[in-house]
Amino acid sequence: MKPAILIVDDQDTARLVLRDALLKRGYHVEEAGDAESGLKRLRQRPFDLILLDVQMPGMSGIEALPKFKDIDPSVIVIMTTALGSKETVMDAIRSGAYDYFVKPFKFEEMEVVVKRSLERRRMDLEIQSLKEQISQEFRVESIIGKSGAIQEVLRLVSRVAATTATVLIWGETGTGKELIARAIHQNSARRGKPMVKLNCAGIPEGLLESELFGFEKGAFTGAVERKLGKFELADQGTIFLDEIGDMNPGAQAKILRILQEMEFERLGGIKPIKIDVRVIAATNRDLTEAVKQGTFREDLFHRLNLFSIHNPALRQRVEDIPTLSEHFLKDANRRFERNIRSISSEAMNLLMSYQWPGNVRELKNTIERSVLITDGDILTSKFLPSHITKQVSDRNPATAPVLERDLAETLRNVERQLIMDALERADNVQRKAAKLLGVTERVLWYKIKKLQIDVGGVTPPDDINDEEPADDELR
Repeated sequence: MKPAILIVDDQDTARLVLRDALLKRGYHVEEAGDAESGLKRLRQRPFDLILLDVQMPGMSGIEALPKFKDIDPSVIVIMTTALGSKETVMDAIRSGAYDYFVKPFKFEEMEVVVKRSLERRRMDLEIQSLKEQISQEFRVESIIGKSGAIQEVLRLVSRVAATTATVLIWGETGTGKELIARAIHQNSARRGKPMVKLNCAGIPEGLLESELFGFEKGAFTGAVERKLGKFELADQGTIFLDEIGDMNPGAQAKILRILQEMEFERLGGIKPIKIDVRVIAATNRDLTEAVKQGTFREDLFHRLNLFSIHNPALRQRVEDIPTLSEHFLKDANRRFERNIRSISSEAMNLLMSYQWPGNVRELKNTIERSVLITDGDILTSKFLPSHITKQVSDRNPATAPVLERDLAETLRNVERQLIMDALERADNVQRKAAKLLGVTERVLWYKIKKLQIDVGGVTPPDDINDEEPADDELR
C-alpha cells in the first residue's frame, strides 16, 4: 500500500503545492485546513506521516502535536513553519516532532526528509511487530496442547515463572525443553533482560569453563584479550544450561558455588564477580541415576531440583498430535509459500500411531518435509516418510493397511492406549490417572469399562456407577 500522508495547514495554496508534489511522488495524500479537522481525520483512519503547520488559527500546530501523538504514538509528524526561530523548532522537537521545514522549502530537500521519516516509521513498526511476535511466541498460553500431561506442564510454568527459583526441566530429546525455559523467562520479571543459552553437551570439556565463566587476558596461551562468560552476559537475566547432565565435575563444582553465593571468577582472575542470574537447567538424562553412579554431584542436583518440570514425550500426549500437526502445517505453508489445506484422515492415523522417538521436533520436521513434496493441496499418507508406515505396521500387523482403517477404531485404540499409559504412570490409582488425563473419575471409569481395560479387579469408588456420563462431562 502507498504510504499515507496528511497535510494540516490553514493556507490553501500551501496545501495544494504540497499535495501535488507528494502525489507525483506516489504517496496517498489527504488534507485538513485546521488542527481540529486533522485530529478528526486521524481518528477516522491511520496515517504514516503528518505535515503539520506551526501557526494556524485556533489550535496551533505546537498545541496539536501531542494530541496527534495521543491518538497514534507511532505516527511521524514533521512541522512546517514560516518562522524559523530556534525556540519554535526546539518546542516542536520537544513535543515529539521528527523534523521540520522552514517555508518556503525546496522539494528536493523535502523529499529526502519524507523518505527518511517513512523509513523510520517502517522500521519502528517492524521492531514493534517483532517484539509482539516474540512476546506471543513465548507466552505460556501459546505452548500447544490440551492433553492432561501438557496442561500439567503449563500449570507448573505459570506457578514458577514469577519467582526467582532455579528450575530443572527434564525429558527426552526433542520434547521442547528450551521452549519451556523461554516461556518461564518471558513470563518472569526478567523478561526485559537477556536469556543466555549454553548447550553443555555441545562444547568440548576443556572449553566449557571458559564459555561459562570467561577468562582474563593471558589466562592461557591464546587468551589475547578478556572474554566475558555466559554467566556474566546473563547478569540480571536468565541462563539456560541445556543438557547439564553432560557437564564435567570441575564445572559442576563451580556451578554449585554460583548457585550458593552468586559469584565466580573468570579463568585467570583473582577478583570475585558478583552477579544476579536465574538458572534454568535441562537434561535428557536420569540425574538421580547419575548421582548414584558418581557422575553428577548430589549437592548440585538438589540445588537444581528446587523446582522440577517433566516435559512429556510425544507418545505420552498422543491427543495433541492433530493440533501440533495443524500448527506445523500452517507454519510450513507460510515459510515455504505453499497452500496445503489439510492433512488427510489416513495420514493423521499414521501420525497418531507412530511412536515418535524424536518427539515434537521429529513431528515438526516430518510435516515440513511432507509439505515441501506434496503435489496437491492435501497432505496424504503417501507423502509421509516410509519409516513411519513401516514402524506402525511392525508394531501392529493389523495396522498394515492403515489407509483402509476405520477412523473410529483408530481413535478407540489411541484412547485405550492413553488410558493404560496414564494408569501405569499413576500406579493404577484412578484418581491420579483421571487428573493426568484431564477428566473426572466418573468419565475415566466409564471409559475403562467401555474399552474393556483390565484394572486387576479394582472396583470403582462408591459414588461412581456404570451409567454413561452426560455429553458435556464426556467432552
